[in-house]
Amino acid sequence: MLILLDRDGVLNRDYPDDYVKSPDELILLPGVGPAVARLNAMGWPVAICTNQSCIGKGIIDEAMLALIHRHLRERLARDGGGRIDEIYFAPDPPWAPTERRKPGAGMLREAMAHFRVAPADTVFIGDSLVDLQAGTTAGCRRILVRTGKGMKTQAAGLPPDVQPVTIAESLPDAVERLLAGFQATAEA
Repeated sequence: MLILLDRDGVLNRDYPDDYVKSPDELILLPGVGPAVARLNAMGWPVAICTNQSCIGKGIIDEAMLALIHRHLRERLARDGGGRIDEIYFAPDPPWAPTERRKPGAGMLREAMAHFRVAPADTVFIGDSLVDLQAGTTAGCRRILVRTGKGMKTQAAGLPPDVQPVTIAESLPDAVERLLAGFQATAEA
């Protein structure tokens, strides 16, 4: 099983109408470190697939993003022992998207190829419609968390073309549901 995560709104606080522009602005959501550690304990690779148009817009550069991601990895490790195996990002601005920028599935396909995991054995956890669309296009199972943009995404209604979608309150809840489903399948 491969677990793919959106970043903002899933692992850390999402800033509506703004971006995480420095390590100090990256604030983990409650329980995400232990949740990631539970996935790691299952032996499942965990990767992030995140749009970072702040690079394409010239707000930050890739060196700053690398510092932010180093801080994210350190915080996850310190706050529960979680480990991220890979981070994929799309620097494209919204007006010049490539296939890597969600709702495109490029980052997800890149991760599945890297870890040699089939779409049927991949779960993408996100908080927005573009996350669900990317997961659908890539053929992954999808979980929408209600953190970040998730409540608004759910309230707007999920289109039929992204269904089925599991709804979870947060990343820890999503992990709990995944592990319970895995256990039930293993016992059957």
